[in-house]
Amino acid sequence: MFETEDRQERLLLVGVQLEDGDDTEESLLELSELAKTAGAETVGTIIQNREKIHPGTYIGKGKIEEVKEAAHRLHADCVVCDDELSPAQLSNLQDALEIKVIDRTVMILDIFAAHAFTSEGKLQVELAQLKYRAARLTGLGTSLSRLGGGIGTRGPGEKKLEMDKRLIRERISQLKAELKEMRQTREVTRKQREKSHLPIAAIIGYTNAGKSTLLNRLTGANVLAEDKLFATLDPTTRQLSLESGQKVLLTDTVGFIRKLPHNLIEAFQSTLEEAKYADILIHVLDASSPQVYNHMRVVYDTLKELGVKDKKIITLFNKCDRLEEAEETILKDFTADTSVRISAKTGEGMEKFLTELERIILEGNVYLEKVFPYAEAGKIQTIRQRGNLLSEEYREDGIFVKAYVPGEWSSL
Repeated sequence: MFETEDRQERLLLVGVQLEDGDDTEESLLELSELAKTAGAETVGTIIQNREKIHPGTYIGKGKIEEVKEAAHRLHADCVVCDDELSPAQLSNLQDALEIKVIDRTVMILDIFAAHAFTSEGKLQVELAQLKYRAARLTGLGTSLSRLGGGIGTRGPGEKKLEMDKRLIRERISQLKAELKEMRQTREVTRKQREKSHLPIAAIIGYTNAGKSTLLNRLTGANVLAEDKLFATLDPTTRQLSLESGQKVLLTDTVGFIRKLPHNLIEAFQSTLEEAKYADILIHVLDASSPQVYNHMRVVYDTLKELGVKDKKIITLFNKCDRLEEAEETILKDFTADTSVRISAKTGEGMEKFLTELERIILEGNVYLEKVFPYAEAGKIQTIRQRGNLLSEEYREDGIFVKAYVPGEWSSL
């Protein structure tokens, strides 16, 4: 009996550095982490310094020869480019290297496909993949043509390329229709949350910053939390009760990443929009990463692209337990309303974070002192569930209440 094991695909990573001091090296390190998450092994990286990316082959002719030699020497199965390639670049580079070539977008799409578990998530990934492939369908020569003429030759008689494009267009239309229905369902869910008048906080951040670990610690949500990029894709919402009795809905969102494919942003629009409809954004950053401020910039750039603005923001510098004394630095997010150092893993800083969260929620509330007739006692239960009931006193003329309630309830 012979035992066999799956062989890891061996990847050679290639990037283009357009100016000194840019983040190309860090981006390739991240690409290597993406490869690891996808189950592949990085065997080498090559960077070319250029004034601009080559429009036809991504890298220059001399560097192509270097990459070809390195791929052969390192027994690489595939070359991965750190930027999204045009159809021409992909075809030309693959022909020149005589090896499989993919780009960063394909890598991310592959990981999303492996980590999407809900029906909506799977449809969103398939839509993004088909849009990517549709733009890269090229003719494969006359061998794939089935030319005909006259009535009855359309369909089987059309070129294979045209048939592929038509099938993809039809599937894209079908996916969009199914996702539209799911989006309507999500809208109904959002409206139900709004009716509850509970504040909503969306947990956002760069991928692998610790968002799921934070949600698990706060609510016991039992969401998968791994030290991998994009370990979780599907949003989870849980209710959190603060010390004062104030309740808040917490929603985990898909992680952001540099060079996030535009098709993915479009496909995951409804999921990413959880941040758009939230009252508060909880921005989680990996404080132990040397790229912490680059990650912060990527998150805010993505929020801008989604049209998310004018939100209260609490930034959590997570994983501070990993910082050595020599690494202790002043961590600051000037865009946020407040920032706190925490460790979602050990619980460090969580008490201060919850205090800040409650303070920001109460900023939007008004103080209420009122006597409710006994016939309106049901309103007090509403305050207890959706506001912050400080005290209640039973009097002859009714129930005297002191509470913090949302501003729109001031005339309750």
